[in-house]
Amino acid sequence: MLKKWLLALCVGGWAFSAYATDGGAAPVAVAGQAVSPAAEKMVRQAVSALSADVQIDSIEAAPIPGFYQVIAAGQLIYVSADGKYLLNGDLIDLTRKRNLSDAGWAAFRKAELAKVPASERIVFAPAHPKYTITVFTDVTCGYCRALHESMAAYNKEGIAVEYLAWPRDGVTSQSGGPTPVYTEMVSVWCAADRNASLTAAKHDHAPKPATCVNPVKQEYELGLRLGIDAMGTPAVFAEDGSMIGGYLPPAEMLNAVQKHSSAGG
Repeated sequence: MLKKWLLALCVGGWAFSAYATDGGAAPVAVAGQAVSPAAEKMVRQAVSALSADVQIDSIEAAPIPGFYQVIAAGQLIYVSADGKYLLNGDLIDLTRKRNLSDAGWAAFRKAELAKVPASERIVFAPAHPKYTITVFTDVTCGYCRALHESMAAYNKEGIAVEYLAWPRDGVTSQSGGPTPVYTEMVSVWCAADRNASLTAAKHDHAPKPATCVNPVKQEYELGLRLGIDAMGTPAVFAEDGSMIGGYLPPAEMLNAVQKHSSAGG
């Protein structure tokens, strides 16, 4: 995985050199401009030098001149336009006191989450929601259960909660079969009353075994691309794609949501 290579780079202090150019001038990275085919090829070759099988999900010109912002395998990194340098870490605008890496992640996550249809989410919402959060959840984790216990209070504050599945033990066990939590979450998503089944599962009442065409595996893989493997569950995202984090009490969740909502306070 890419993160293992990045860790090796940090620990070993290796120099990063990519097979980036074909003898010509390096592509010019300018924020806001489309990435040219030559630049995309360079970036892919550079990242492949670290891990040949890594999946690259996004390549854009970075907010700093001469670099491209790359999201791959749940990591956000920066690759220089000549393919010789890689930066791994938060990019901070000191003038505006703003984390530009967070902004890059938010834009990517918002776009990816928007692709998940409502039919593949389990939604707990008030009659007239003011705000919406997307929550990657597991049925066994303690803080996922704490968040669910606060559902009535969230809804009272006007917050709709849209759940996506993220079995924290993964989809496939070491023996090659499905993990128990994956199997349980498939049963939840295939239940006739998914809301009731999810609530019961979070209270240690296993759902009736069921199978159907379901999004659990796809949502787990989406979570990996969004970096949830490093966050854990519950992973809570605001409407603008910003990461709120994990469980928060209702008043604190409302405050966090309002900071990232077009509806304001």
